[in-house]
Amino acid sequence: MTTLAQPAAPAKTGPRRGSWSRRAPLLPALVITLVLTQIPFVLTIWYSVQHWNLMAPGQKSFAGLANYRATFTDETFWKAIKNTVILTGASTVASIAVGLVLALLLQKRFPGRGVARTLAITPFFVMPVAAALFWRSAMFDPSFGLLGRLTDAVGMARVNWLSDQSMLSIVLITSWRWTPFAMLVLLAGLQALPDEQLEAARVDGAGWWWQFRGVIAPHLRPFLELTALLLSMNIIQTFGEIALLTAGGPAYGTTNITYYVHLRAFNSFDFGTASAYGLVTLVLTIALAMPALRLLSGIFRQEGRR
Repeated sequence: MTTLAQPAAPAKTGPRRGSWSRRAPLLPALVITLVLTQIPFVLTIWYSVQHWNLMAPGQKSFAGLANYRATFTDETFWKAIKNTVILTGASTVASIAVGLVLALLLQKRFPGRGVARTLAITPFFVMPVAAALFWRSAMFDPSFGLLGRLTDAVGMARVNWLSDQSMLSIVLITSWRWTPFAMLVLLAGLQALPDEQLEAARVDGAGWWWQFRGVIAPHLRPFLELTALLLSMNIIQTFGEIALLTAGGPAYGTTNITYYVHLRAFNSFDFGTASAYGLVTLVLTIALAMPALRLLSGIFRQEGRR
């Protein structure tokens, strides 16, 4: 009796091999990213548990959690945290408020709108150092700065902004630099708004305020929250403006956490404590960012279901 030949099993060329062939070109970039980010991070963790001050090179030793205890008992560290919250919160709110107004104005059609949009985003492309030097001389200088002339025009005494109103000065320049970013995101959100909704609101007799409140604001909500998250993540790293304009003073009045870690590392040369400060700040930042990220992901999931 002859037996029928069994059909040969199909070769396992399956999707796994194809997926690896597509991912292989990305591996060098992944390896470089891991090397450039994770090795410094691991070294920072190691330094944070060491007594390591360059002014005392022969006294390097294992510190355990001593640097972290110093972090939580350092009054200046908590003052820097407070300054960071004030600077980040005030600059984020101001940037979004002004950016929203500019986006609403530049959304309308008028002659020269392209030129106006280009000029409105110009501050975003100015280097932080150049912007700080410009504001220090052309805006904040009490003798010939623009703000001094404005106070003269309204009959007020001139103010030495960088010493008398140091935090307000940093908030002003930071808001000026990040307002174009907020404007771009919100302008993109306005351009995605269907015209039919606004037209229906006009037909129903809604004025400008009710159009904004009932149609524009709900549509822009995810864009506003995304802008707030991105702005806060960038403004919390502010360094150049503080270093060049106030050097963190007076009395650490404008020292944010980024600048304070710099002072500990490169003024006091205490790399161990500075590493601990940086890691504590990272944990606090992640703890604050995670609720916002969850909120945004929920909003975008709801938008995707519509």
